[in-house]
Amino acid sequence: MVDVLAHESELLGLVKEYLDFAEFEDTLKTFLKECKIKGKPLSKSTCGSLRDPKSLKFQRDLLAAFDSGDQKVFFRLWEEHIPRPIRDGDSLAQKLEFYLHIHFAIYLLKHSAGRPDKEDLDERISYFKTFLETKGAALSQTTEFLPFYALPFVPNPMAHPSFKELFQDSWTSELKLKLEKFLALMFKASNTPKLLTLYKENGQSNKDVLQQLHQQLVEAERRSMTYLKRYNRIQADYHNLIGVTAELVDSLEATVSGKMITPEYLQSVCVRLFSNQMRQSLAHSVDFTRPGTASTMLRASLAPVKLKDVPLLPSLDYEKLKKDLILGSDRLKAFLLQALRWRLTTSHPGEQRETVLQAYISNDLLDCHSHSQRSVLQLLQSKSEVVRQYTARLINAFASLAEGRRYLAQSTKVLRMLEERLKEEDKDVITRENVLGALQKFSLRRPLQTAMIQDGLIFWLIDILKEPDCLSDYTLEYSVALLMNLCLRSAGKNMCAKVAGLVLKVLSDLLGHENHEIQPYVNGALYSILSIPSIREEARAMGMEDILRCFIKEGNAEMIRQIEFIIKQLNAEELLDGVLESDDDEDEDDEEDHDTMEADLDKDELIQPQLGELSGEKLLTTEYLGGFPAGASVCWQNLSLEDSQRLGMRTLLVRVLEFTLDELGGCRRAQSRGVTQFDSCFILH
Repeated sequence: MVDVLAHESELLGLVKEYLDFAEFEDTLKTFLKECKIKGKPLSKSTCGSLRDPKSLKFQRDLLAAFDSGDQKVFFRLWEEHIPRPIRDGDSLAQKLEFYLHIHFAIYLLKHSAGRPDKEDLDERISYFKTFLETKGAALSQTTEFLPFYALPFVPNPMAHPSFKELFQDSWTSELKLKLEKFLALMFKASNTPKLLTLYKENGQSNKDVLQQLHQQLVEAERRSMTYLKRYNRIQADYHNLIGVTAELVDSLEATVSGKMITPEYLQSVCVRLFSNQMRQSLAHSVDFTRPGTASTMLRASLAPVKLKDVPLLPSLDYEKLKKDLILGSDRLKAFLLQALRWRLTTSHPGEQRETVLQAYISNDLLDCHSHSQRSVLQLLQSKSEVVRQYTARLINAFASLAEGRRYLAQSTKVLRMLEERLKEEDKDVITRENVLGALQKFSLRRPLQTAMIQDGLIFWLIDILKEPDCLSDYTLEYSVALLMNLCLRSAGKNMCAKVAGLVLKVLSDLLGHENHEIQPYVNGALYSILSIPSIREEARAMGMEDILRCFIKEGNAEMIRQIEFIIKQLNAEELLDGVLESDDDEDEDDEEDHDTMEADLDKDELIQPQLGELSGEKLLTTEYLGGFPAGASVCWQNLSLEDSQRLGMRTLLVRVLEFTLDELGGCRRAQSRGVTQFDSCFILH
């Protein structure tokens, strides 16, 4: 109590200061009245009013100059009262100033009863040009402002489709509102109450930061273990390569002095360079005395690692898995979806990953063939954001593999559910990213392309791409790539023709976006849709060629080459034979058979196991272990002791049993091969 009384005056002053700042006028009057009645003193250091009469007068004068179009007075006040660090360093202030210059440049065109005074108009346009060439040049690479750099050179901006919005009363009203909000924020920020500062420094945000750091730490540890294993393998290969290189240099020096290299020596050196699984067979079956044999076999040794070096993952009880995915708690569902995804994304490319995927498909993990009302796919509509997101991640992982795409594409049910989720999901960015990623990969298959076009997905993509700066890099890149894939089809081009002006504006804006990864897709979409005559006419009317030539000056050689092709397409009167023919009757499956498992599939995990909770592979192998591992047809007697330690005893026992069953009908052949000492010991155990 003594401590409270010692600081009471200062604390009451902080409360008063905040109430004044937040404009709780009635509350403030009551608070001051009660303090006076109780004889509570207020700290003088915080009792000053936050409202500065000078700042209020400046704001009134500035807004009056805005309304009257007095350009000189406005920018004089702007430069006097807005600090230079804010004008030059704050992106919000820079963008606002750009639009203010546009407002004053076209003011006479909007507000003159007859023809505006030419001298005054020329002066305003010249002032705007000077701004664009000096301070405004900083925004020349920003998509939002790029079209306005052509404004001073357009003879009649009011008739130009790109600038039509500027001459509407609503645009001026919105700009004035932005100006008022900026001024209010700026002058409030300069008088931030101490109570708010204390909250920001020591508030509840610390808890969120710690949680985020913990997630990043867990993910970093997982990645570091993977990288450490890779580093150890690379280091071992490097040491081996250096040793062999030194020996080969010695051999070359020996040949200079006339000494011959024996085939046996060459064979021993080459065998050391081969991968482990090839050494024994090559050492006895290849004739290294034939010219070119050694180099040919060395190149062949770069073949992918076979199954013997990569352990098979245990089989799972998929019936129990799917039951818990449908009926379990949301937390259990999320951990299962995460574990199933990790099994796919972290498996070794090749036979191990193919085995995992085939097991998922053969057991219809996602219930793509189920007609039941309750299925795993329905988790996309779950009320839990985590479950929805993790379902979308798993589907995206499936779609990253060619066989997975074939499985998902057998009916349009999955496509329809993804489209529905895409249009409804406005809360969770990562869910939308993964749904969009899956759809983009689906668009490699023609039947699904057709369905997406018919469902109007092009319109949704155009709508979301109108504000590219609000999108994550993943969403932007996959949205543009999907749009290009759909625009390659005749049906897609005709769909674009219905909103040609909007499509062309969006694509021309994207040409100048700072994310250069999207440029080939934007160029491809533009080139494709310009094969439609009505779209070409619209593009010419909006001055598309001038916009394109702006990028030729600053683009790289490849970008320039692509834009020149687009300009050529734009100016073509008659297209080459076949360009306008429908492509809808071509072969159904023209997919490029690529497998691309992105690192983004496992980014920013939402859930972490608590003490005693199982997750990942441990959850699957502890609670959902099945019978024999699918595809476990590996001859076990060739396994080394090191292999047995790496694979684990249970997996080896399963392989022994499978091998024994295979050999029951051929005992004589097995006896003729003999049994090694290691095999005998293993069977006895």
